[in-house]
Parts: sequence; structure tokens; C-alpha cells
Amino acid sequence: MKRDQSQEERIAFAGKIGEVVQTAQPDGRVFERYRRSPGVRLVIVSADQKILMSKEFRTESRLDDLRLPGGKVCDTLEEYHSLLESGADIVEAAKQAAIKEAREETGLEVRTPELIVKAVAGATVEWDLYYFLFRDYEENEHGQQLENGEDIETVWMSTQEIRDAIAAGQMHEWRSVGVLFGKVLPLLNAS
Repeated sequence: MKRDQSQEERIAFAGKIGEVVQTAQPDGRVFERYRRSPGVRLVIVSADQKILMSKEFRTESRLDDLRLPGGKVCDTLEEYHSLLESGADIVEAAKQAAIKEAREETGLEVRTPELIVKAVAGATVEWDLYYFLFRDYEENEHGQQLENGEDIETVWMSTQEIRDAIAAGQMHEWRSVGVLFGKVLPLLNAS
């Protein structure tokens, strides 16, 4: 069944990184969703099939979090709107962001990104995460280049160590858990 996608949006609120978007429905009700710039997550795999994970204190959850390295495609909502209006390829912009985040958060220079999946958040939150696989990398001579206030430690983990950490509740970004179990671990187990 094909639906009309041309409904007019109204921005109810815009902050630094996201906005609340309202769309009038044919029956008069208003559908509301939150939209922000997409993010990237890096799956960096070593020759011995270990995955590079990061440990970081997250202020929004007030917890130490084990996670895949990554970040935002655009730092602000304004930059995101400019990217969309330019007609640029979002996947290409995400690849470039992934390469930049690898350098900053992990201290690695990565090459040949392979898109694993674009994971969507759902109907009421428009915040896509692009997951990229990297097997080709080398250490950056300058190491990590963290932003002011970031405290990120990286650790290579086997697939079993990742499974155990997830079971122990050490990973809090459940989309990444889903991508690890649904896409990454089967890929590594097959190779």
C-alpha cells in the first residue's frame, strides 16, 4: 500500500543537535517525532578477529559504557540541514565521519570502509546509525585525538568477551548490541 509522503512538516522545537517535527495527518491528528543528525559506529576487526571496543563514561546515562567507537555525522542541527540541502550523499558523509572518529577516538587510521547496515531508531525517533566495518588500519603516530572532556579507553575484545560483557550489562546502546549479534558476530564466525 502506497502512502502520501509529501505531508508538510512543522518544527515545534529545535535545539543544538535535534528537533521535534510535527506532521499533520489526514484525520487532523498530529504525528510528532524527534530528528537529529545520523551517527556512525565503527567495527574495527584485527587479524585475529578481535573487535576494538571503547570504554567511556556517558554523562547522559551517568554510567561507564562499553561501546563501539563512533560519533555524529554532523556536530550540529544546522550542519545537518546544510548537508541535506546540498544534496550530498549521506552514506559518503557517514564514511568520512567514521574515518574521522576512528582517528580521534581510537588513534587508528582506517581505510576501505564497508557499510554493514544503516540501523534506524524507529518511527518516532529519526536518528540513523551507520555501521562500518574496517579491517585495514594502522596506528596514527599521534594516538587518540580526543575532544575536550572526552575520556575514552580502547580495548581489543574477542567475540566471546563481547558476548560476556553484553550479558553482564556493560553495553547500554542496544542498537549496537543488535548489530553485533545480528550482523557482525555471524560475519566473523563465518570467516
